[in-house]
Amino acid sequence: MVKQKKPVVVVTRRLPDAIQQRMQELFDVRLNANDKPMSAAELAEAMKSADVLVPTVTDRIDAALLSKSGEQLRLIANFGNGVDNIDVATAVQRGITVTNTPGVLTEDTADMTMALILAVPRRLAEGANVLISDQDWNGWSPTWMLGHRIWGKRLGIIGMGRIGQAVARRARAFGLQIHYHNRRKVAPKIEEELDATYWESLDQMLNRMDIVSVNCPHTPATFHLLSARRLKMLRPEAYIVNTARGEVIDENALARMLEAGEIAGAGLDVFEHEPAVNPKLVKLAKAGKVTLLPHMGSATLEGRIDMGEKVIINIKTFMDGHRPPDRVLPSML
Repeated sequence: MVKQKKPVVVVTRRLPDAIQQRMQELFDVRLNANDKPMSAAELAEAMKSADVLVPTVTDRIDAALLSKSGEQLRLIANFGNGVDNIDVATAVQRGITVTNTPGVLTEDTADMTMALILAVPRRLAEGANVLISDQDWNGWSPTWMLGHRIWGKRLGIIGMGRIGQAVARRARAFGLQIHYHNRRKVAPKIEEELDATYWESLDQMLNRMDIVSVNCPHTPATFHLLSARRLKMLRPEAYIVNTARGEVIDENALARMLEAGEIAGAGLDVFEHEPAVNPKLVKLAKAGKVTLLPHMGSATLEGRIDMGEKVIINIKTFMDGHRPPDRVLPSML
C-alpha cells in the first residue's frame, strides 16, 4: 500500500508550541522560527510550493500575490477570525478554499473591550504611569486624577455579533445601558436578555451615547464607518473604544478631535496602518488623552491554542476530501 504524501503546509508566523508540534505530526510543515513577518516576495515564494498556506492578520494576501501561487495551493487556512487580509473573491475564483477561526476569540476580545471601557473614563493608564515616571506622587487627594463614573451611562455597540453581545453582557454587569447598531436587529430573546435598544440609524445613536464600542468587522462597507462627519456627532463628553479593526475609524479625524477636546477620550487596541501607529495618537497617549494597546484583544494562550486547533481541523478536514467547517465565501463578507 502506497503511503499518502503529507500536504506541504507553510505557516507564516510562529504559533504556540503545542500547535506547531501537532502540525509537524500531521503535515509536512514549514515553520517561521524567528516570527518575523514575511515580505511579499517571501510569501510569493512560499505559495509556489505550499499545498496549504496558514497566514495571519499581518499577511496581505491580495490578488497580485494570489496570481503568483502554484497550482497545488488549494487552501488558505487563516489563523484569525477576520479575513480582511485576504482577497477571498480572487482566491475562490482561482479554486482556493479560504477558512478562518471564528468563535474562539469572543470572550477574550470582549474582556479587553470591557477593560478599555473601564480604563479610559477612569484614567487607569495615566494613573499607572505616574508611579513609574519621573513625577512625584504626593499621595491621595480629593481632586487629583478624577475620571468619570460608568454606572448608568449609555453604551453604543457598533456590531452586535458574538463579540458585541459578549461585551453587552459584561457591560450590563457594570450598570451600563445597552444600545446597538447592526445591519439587522438581533433576535427578540437576545434583546430582552441584554435589555438592548436597537438603532437603525447609526448617526442618531452616536449623538446620544456616552461610550461607543466598535465591534464590527472590517469590510469595504465598514471602511471609515466612523468618518470625520460621524465622529463629529459624538458629544464632547463621549468616549470611543475600538478592539475590532483600525480601518473602521478615520484615525486622523479622531486624533484631531481628541486634540481639540471635541471627544473626551479613546481606547484603541487596533490601528489603521498596523504595525505603524499614528504619531498623533502616540503624542495624545503621552498627554493622557488616549489609551493605546498593541493589538492585544485576543492575546491569551488559551485563545491562540483554540485558534490553532481550528486551523488544524480545517486543514485535516479539507485534505480528507470534506468541506472544512470554517469555510469563508465572498457572499459572507
